[in-house]
Amino acid sequence: MQIAMIGLGRMGMNMARRLLRDGHGVVAYNRTPDKVEQMVKEGAVGACSLKEVVEKLSQPRIVWIMLPAGSLVDDHMNRLREIMEPDDIVVDGGNTYYKDDIRRGAMLAEKDIQFMDVGVSGGIWGLDKGYSLMVGGLKQTSLYLEPIFKSLAPEEGYLHCGATGSGHFVKMVHNGIEYGMMQAYGEGFNILDASPYAESLNYAELAHLWNQGSVIRSWLLELAEKAFTKDEKLADILGYIEDSGEGRWTVQQAIESGVSAPVTALSLMNRFSSQEKNSFSNRVVAALRREFGGHGVVAAKKE
Repeated sequence: MQIAMIGLGRMGMNMARRLLRDGHGVVAYNRTPDKVEQMVKEGAVGACSLKEVVEKLSQPRIVWIMLPAGSLVDDHMNRLREIMEPDDIVVDGGNTYYKDDIRRGAMLAEKDIQFMDVGVSGGIWGLDKGYSLMVGGLKQTSLYLEPIFKSLAPEEGYLHCGATGSGHFVKMVHNGIEYGMMQAYGEGFNILDASPYAESLNYAELAHLWNQGSVIRSWLLELAEKAFTKDEKLADILGYIEDSGEGRWTVQQAIESGVSAPVTALSLMNRFSSQEKNSFSNRVVAALRREFGGHGVVAAKKE
């Protein structure tokens, strides 16, 4: 299939690469041209504007957006609404608030442009391992896009979740769970680090051990092992943990739905408090975010 990838950041560029590897035609667009030039070298067709993106696609056009949530997505949606045609498809694969999907989907529907929201998980490892895709929108459009999903995801790695907004809603809850899991690992290693046995423990070895049949084994523990192997005490980073939005939305949804979610809420509060102190548990969580998603960390100041 032919598809345009708008936004060539950590995720978008690797997703474009994965599509190219599987034989799809990719039109690449980014606000800064250097990334477009890189993708052209790897086999994509470059575009210098949204108008050029549309011109280089055959109908029905498929445009996949990988941009930070907020006004930037609205700007691109509004422009695409004016230059795309009926039966064209816009896919938002960023971490978007699901209520924005509903609004944008209705806006595009006025021009008979189809809209799909796809929650994407996989971080910087997705290029090789594949991306978990949570798909919202019309079922028939999801079926049409299956060749794209199959190329991006590992086996059994995508799911149509329901109507518009459902994909990003499921991804929002996924990230809320992620907040709580990372917080639990961080607190556990913090207790170990404050114990009488801290000097005899190798945290990389311990993370490896817990992944050998333990009830708490996970990919996050694999990443913890990598992080501790690089820096046993994580001394080179500060325990400053960014709040990128999804945790807030999950807690907000829990409040709106009257659902108790204390672990998610407390892990979100801890991210706020992480700006004020540098605990070992926060350094663990910051290191895990760097390992799975390539998220930036704040370097610790050298004495």
